[in-house]
Amino acid sequence: MKALVCKEFGPAKNLKVEEINEPIIKDDEVNIKVHAAGINFPDILMVEGKYQFKPEFPFAPGAEAAGEITAVGKNVTNYKIGQRVIAMTGHGAFAEIVKAPQKKIIPLSDNVDYEIASILPMVYGTSAHALIQRGKLKAEETLLVHGAAGGVGLAAVEIGKAMGAKVIATASTDEKCSVAKEHGADETINYSNGEFKETVKSMTDGRGADVIYDPVGGDVFDQSLRCIAWEGRLLVIGFTSGRIPSAPANLALLKSCDIVGVFWGAFVERTPQVNLQNFEQLYKWIEEGYIKPRISMKVSLENTLDAMKAIADRKIIGKAIVKI
Repeated sequence: MKALVCKEFGPAKNLKVEEINEPIIKDDEVNIKVHAAGINFPDILMVEGKYQFKPEFPFAPGAEAAGEITAVGKNVTNYKIGQRVIAMTGHGAFAEIVKAPQKKIIPLSDNVDYEIASILPMVYGTSAHALIQRGKLKAEETLLVHGAAGGVGLAAVEIGKAMGAKVIATASTDEKCSVAKEHGADETINYSNGEFKETVKSMTDGRGADVIYDPVGGDVFDQSLRCIAWEGRLLVIGFTSGRIPSAPANLALLKSCDIVGVFWGAFVERTPQVNLQNFEQLYKWIEEGYIKPRISMKVSLENTLDAMKAIADRKIIGKAIVKI
């Protein structure tokens, strides 16, 4: 089979498509014929050796995929050959065949195609867990979403609206703000124009945001603590700014607010059934029209590096996928 292979840590441009053997599955694993795979920033970090998980060489990057099962281990009881599924693979998805443990696959609804399905795990899985389990977002609360034109940001905007919140979206350009508006944001802020904390306060009659979704970190996190509502929840998603911030404890005290970590991968590992419930809800929201995933770039396996470069250069609005 063909796969995009990493043989040593370094820049993504060193990766090459090669013929390799199909994965050998264990008793609790399945093999999946990949129809589409989502491309994410952590894929780039992984091949550079900068991600917290480092696979053994050689490996293919690619943390999420959608396809159909081609083989099952003897202990796999809930899935069968030919079944359509989504897989949270961690790595290996940029290939014609990928293996995954049964607790990290999800049945794919008939009303969702493979392309859309391939981008649901990392961004929609993360955002659903963040807003439902960790943020406990309630209808009519105000949700502030940073980096709102990126994959997780757009997912958070859509899920927030589906849950009945007022959504304020921030982004770095007017174009990206417009995209967030198209996906349901009630208000937008271009934070390239300066600090956003006072604008958020004015948009909320001085209260601040009840839930803040922050995949950016750095200065964005610092300002967020200054425009959070009483008993608000600041969700720590990631640090695309490059700086991991430190929180002044007095601000958390003064607002009686929570700083909440969101580690979706560990959540899936520990509570796969709750994750499955989240995906069943996501399928309903797709059917009801709340969620309309934005795929702005589609590439073949041979052209995957073009999409990875576009993601590294922050040129992707929404998501990019590999079609196999």
